[in-house]
Amino acid sequence: MAARAQRGGLAAALLAGAVLAFGRLPFALGQAAAAAGGSAAAALPHRRFEYKYSFKGPHLVQADGTVPFWVHTGNAIPSADQIRITTSLKSQRGSVWTKTKSIFEYWEVEVTFRVTGRGRIGADGLAIWFTEEQGLEGPVFGAADKWNGVGIFFDSFDNDGKKNNPGVIVVGNNGKLLYDHQNDGSTQALASCQRDFRNKPYPVRVKITYYQKTLTVLINNGFTPDKEDYEFCAKVEDMVLPSQGYFGISAATGGLADDHDVLSFLTFQLTEPGKEVPTPDAEIPQKDKEKYQEEFEHFQQELDKKKEEFQKEHPDVQGQPAEDLFETVSDRELRQIFEGQNRIHLEIKQLNRQLDMILDEQRRYVSAVTDEIAKRGAGFPSQQGQVSQQEIETVVKTQEEVIRQVNEIRNSMADTLRLISGAQHPGSAAGVYETTQHFNDIKEHLHVVKRDIEHLVQRNMPSSEKSKCPDLPPFPSCLSTMHFFIFVAVQTVLFIGYIMYRSQQEAAAKKFF
Repeated sequence: MAARAQRGGLAAALLAGAVLAFGRLPFALGQAAAAAGGSAAAALPHRRFEYKYSFKGPHLVQADGTVPFWVHTGNAIPSADQIRITTSLKSQRGSVWTKTKSIFEYWEVEVTFRVTGRGRIGADGLAIWFTEEQGLEGPVFGAADKWNGVGIFFDSFDNDGKKNNPGVIVVGNNGKLLYDHQNDGSTQALASCQRDFRNKPYPVRVKITYYQKTLTVLINNGFTPDKEDYEFCAKVEDMVLPSQGYFGISAATGGLADDHDVLSFLTFQLTEPGKEVPTPDAEIPQKDKEKYQEEFEHFQQELDKKKEEFQKEHPDVQGQPAEDLFETVSDRELRQIFEGQNRIHLEIKQLNRQLDMILDEQRRYVSAVTDEIAKRGAGFPSQQGQVSQQEIETVVKTQEEVIRQVNEIRNSMADTLRLISGAQHPGSAAGVYETTQHFNDIKEHLHVVKRDIEHLVQRNMPSSEKSKCPDLPPFPSCLSTMHFFIFVAVQTVLFIGYIMYRSQQEAAAKKFF
């Protein structure tokens, strides 16, 4: 069993490595194609995180309900962990945009969102923008039309009836074109791919890269929590975008409705190899640095005051380290494993007791049947003796088979108990799956044994000796005829007396009126 577990672990590791390698292959190919302008072995660009053009939970919203460096409009609702662009109500529109323009030429954004709805078909969709001006409100997935830039649309509803939705569409605009809603933008699409992003077990991740006038869209389908498991979706070459612009994300609903939730929007500046990488402090003015420093000191003072108040209110936990008050992920997983092993151990003990009871009943049944057949053979020594001998052989063989199966089950249970006692050590946590599977096999065998025992009891018990309900005893007669008539006469006299008394009372009451 240990060898099988080792082989299973090795196969799982090889499979995970192959999936990871193939998952990263499209991204590597897209980056290589984008960076291979003049040479095939060009180096990858330098990535720098831009916090002013990003947001991510937790603690996403400030006390006044705003998102730092972003503005939200329409029906968008920011919360601590995410921004709900639209709720699952009809005719909703919402969007979030950066407050300032980006000052870098090439960029990469990683967006994590979730689109959920009750129906099989949803509407309308979600859009990721990079435009020269903010499109706060409008008819194109909740943003303005005639934009100057690019929009990556995640269209949920099939307007043109071609059954190519949900899908991802890349649409560019120079500020003069109107979006073609009737055809789902197919006449204006620069690139597209058909991907279902609704109602996925994990959030959908999108990576959009604009580098050396090439736009690449990679998508994670939401079936795995792996953050690097991207697959190729679309690519547009020789695409010219504004050198400065606003990042945004919007969504809209129509006759059908979905919840459009954005969990994170991370922006990175891309710098070509050989160029000077901007320093982190080059873009922060001195006034802003002083302001942030004052805010940090203020928050630090507030934190120290709360710590002192907590220590005064809870003097019993002053000497305990803060790390001991919380449970780590590994401790929680280990505790859950131990609790599961203990429950399995108790269940197997209960099954063992039930098997012992079944064995005792079978032994008593065999002895009772053997004695009864022996008595019949003694009463009818001629022909009945032969029939009794055949019945004895049949019953004995059947009972031996049942006892053999029950003993096998007991041996299996003993092996399982040994596995559980070994799995309760920290190094043996990998045996949980095999122990659970063994426990399920024991339950199936137990059901088979119970069914066989019931069948044997019904088949081997003689018809004259089958259990019958006992006859009810005769109902005792506690009242004679004379007593019954006397009781009726007394009741009649009492009833007539009560009627006369009541009539006299009513007559006396009428004298007062």
